[in-house]
Amino acid sequence: MPPPQQPPPIRNSHVNLPDLLLTALSVFYLFSSSSSKIKPPLPNFPSYPRRFIKIPTMSLHHHNHHRSFATPQSLSDWLKPRLRSDSLASWGVKPGTKNVHNLWLELSEGESSLADSTPPVRTVHVVTVRVIDDRNRVLVESEQELSDGSVRTRGRPLSEKMKPGEDPITAANRAVLEELGSVLNGSGQVKIVPGSYSKKVEERSSASYPGLPACYEVHSVDATVEGLPEEDFVTEEEHEYADSGERRVANEAVSVKKHFWKWVSPDSINS
Repeated sequence: MPPPQQPPPIRNSHVNLPDLLLTALSVFYLFSSSSSKIKPPLPNFPSYPRRFIKIPTMSLHHHNHHRSFATPQSLSDWLKPRLRSDSLASWGVKPGTKNVHNLWLELSEGESSLADSTPPVRTVHVVTVRVIDDRNRVLVESEQELSDGSVRTRGRPLSEKMKPGEDPITAANRAVLEELGSVLNGSGQVKIVPGSYSKKVEERSSASYPGLPACYEVHSVDATVEGLPEEDFVTEEEHEYADSGERRVANEAVSVKKHFWKWVSPDSINS
């Protein structure tokens, strides 16, 4: 009797666990890929990358303060609904103040700017020069006599509005020569004291234009100037805008005729 048949041997009966895991992952991936077609649509975001852009503050500041006016009358018309009527009416009438022609010349020369706001804000860049002599005294402008006969109290070191594009050192040299050049003896050399530069921003109502808020960016330096008188003195000025192309407007503006200068102790002033 023939022996019973044996079942055929099972080949590769050993189960490889890593291969089984890879097969399971492959099946899961295929299932996930096919099922993704029925996912709800995503919001329609732009295809370009999103960027956060920081707009420079100075760019906004410059844009908000750029105003130009064809004539002093157009400036006055623009100011009327933005200022109290009694404020604008006092310009050039109240002793020690300037008029709308002065402001128009400032804007035309680029010495100041106006914000398009109610009330407008006048922005001015100013250089202040603390002139110091060999006795450690500081030169201050005590008073100004204006072309309308009024006298304005100052009590501060030499100050001058800066020109467009002018750096503080250049502005300081120009201010000294313009304000004190008529009394200088000899070379009149201006020497800026190293490390004396500082800057600050002041916000206050303008004394020249009552009712008009002002923002002053003040650049300050100390300096020595050769050839100045040792005692108090006076300088005269033809007209602040004598070289302006708008001579007719300049003639109607209030100008400074005389500057009164005093030497004082550094402790007696606030700069």
